[in-house]
Amino acid sequence: MIRRALPVLGLALAVAACGANAPAKQQPAVPQQLDLKTATAPAAKGLDKITWNLPYEPQTLDPIRSFNYAENTALANMCESLLRLTPDFKIEPGLAVKTDNPTPTTWVYTIRDGVKFWNGKPLTAADVAASLNRHLDPALGTWWGDYFHTVESIKATGPMQVTVTLKQPDVLFNQAMATAAGAVVSADYAKKKDLGSPTGGLMCTGPFQLEGWKSGDALTLKRNDSYWDPALKAKSESLVFRFIADETTAVNALRSGEVDGQYFYLPPAGLAQLQKSTTGSVTLGRSLTFWTLLGAAQSGPYADPKVRQALSLALDRAAISKVVFQGTAAPQKTLAGAEYWGYATDTFKKAYDALPAATPDLAKAKQLVAEAGNPTQTITIGIQGSAAVHEQTANLIKATGEALGLKIDIKVIPVEQYGNLYSDPKARQGIDAFFSTWYGNVPDPLDIYTVFLAGGRTNFNGYPAVDADIKKARAAYDPAARAALVTGIQEKVTADVPWMPLNNLPVILYMNNRVTGAVPSFPYLYYPWASGLGAR
Repeated sequence: MIRRALPVLGLALAVAACGANAPAKQQPAVPQQLDLKTATAPAAKGLDKITWNLPYEPQTLDPIRSFNYAENTALANMCESLLRLTPDFKIEPGLAVKTDNPTPTTWVYTIRDGVKFWNGKPLTAADVAASLNRHLDPALGTWWGDYFHTVESIKATGPMQVTVTLKQPDVLFNQAMATAAGAVVSADYAKKKDLGSPTGGLMCTGPFQLEGWKSGDALTLKRNDSYWDPALKAKSESLVFRFIADETTAVNALRSGEVDGQYFYLPPAGLAQLQKSTTGSVTLGRSLTFWTLLGAAQSGPYADPKVRQALSLALDRAAISKVVFQGTAAPQKTLAGAEYWGYATDTFKKAYDALPAATPDLAKAKQLVAEAGNPTQTITIGIQGSAAVHEQTANLIKATGEALGLKIDIKVIPVEQYGNLYSDPKARQGIDAFFSTWYGNVPDPLDIYTVFLAGGRTNFNGYPAVDADIKKARAAYDPAARAALVTGIQEKVTADVPWMPLNNLPVILYMNNRVTGAVPSFPYLYYPWASGLGAR
């Protein structure tokens, strides 16, 4: 970690040293053009067993609480949703063969015939309604509540038909049915209090079924030979997930062949070793994930948009890309980048191109700090302990702030407690901003900007400027009308910097030479990415 931190410290100190006499604009180094994939070479045949690593052991496989990397990586191969997000970011039919929107507040799903659960029972509308209604039970504590707060009722209105009635029009609800928010378990299992635990298990319809879960050791899936979709029937017989959390140990296991593959959402310290490995290869995939500084201050210097604008304007994002992310990321000037443009692409591109370039301008940044009254109070940035990417980015931001006359302190928060910043206001006390690898779930920029709804659980600093426009956009089923509203939201958010966009992050996939066929792009979190895994 220390060896990796040194280049950034040197870079940051250089920024601070030249700040007083810096030219109006500094041109950052242009990062290499990334070759981002949505597929890997198809497998020639299946294997008896494939071993895969997760960055940590899942807390649960209950779909309503699966909103995280390890959980969804495993769950995506077992529990299917009403719609399907494909590796190239298209939304297609899944367990629902047909979707109708007869009124702005009604969604009707026709359930696919011939689908069976792992135990042989046929899928019915009652199973779908029971699964979706779990999100409406406050006692269960869904993590997908942002997509269900507009739902009035969910009912089976026929043996193979489910009708969702909304309180108000909401375009994001239907799109969310392509994520784990729309995942279906059997109605019998939906009643289980220990659903998704090592003892409670699962009952779904996907191409792999849960065979066993030994806590602290491994999670084992076996092929569902009765799977309904021939195109996605699993090639290999079993998939065993390990839980090697230590990066060095995981990299060594990958290089030695003890583990066949792993997804990384941040570049590991041993990325160069994996890239140079003769026993496997790294693939970078298209992604909806980005690196950002989340504003949490409701008072003090960082609550002032001019201070946030100044710090953002002075940052060298290309340096973060090159050094912190080892050349695997790209500078970003908006929160929702091009991968989110699933409709009205020309509108979003034109709006993006019209935004100021993400080029450091220390002179203008200093002017903004002066307009903010040259604040002397300390800005505290929270970072995750034992995370080199957090530490290195924070060092650069601290030095950049000091070059502007801002005092910035870095507070290290243990990894076990860092997640509390997202859900507990008390945990954010004394924290003005903190880093996140954030991602939306569907290819619509509105999915990102919805975080700024007034009173929303993710509107950490109470940013008020776009609430009304978000509500209008969520009710806009016409793509052109929605894009016009969303680009306006984007312009305000980019100018005010309630969250600071830093870098687009690709999916980093490593597979050893024994296997191929994994999906390398972001939809692996919701798509049966392991179905095609097999021998080269």
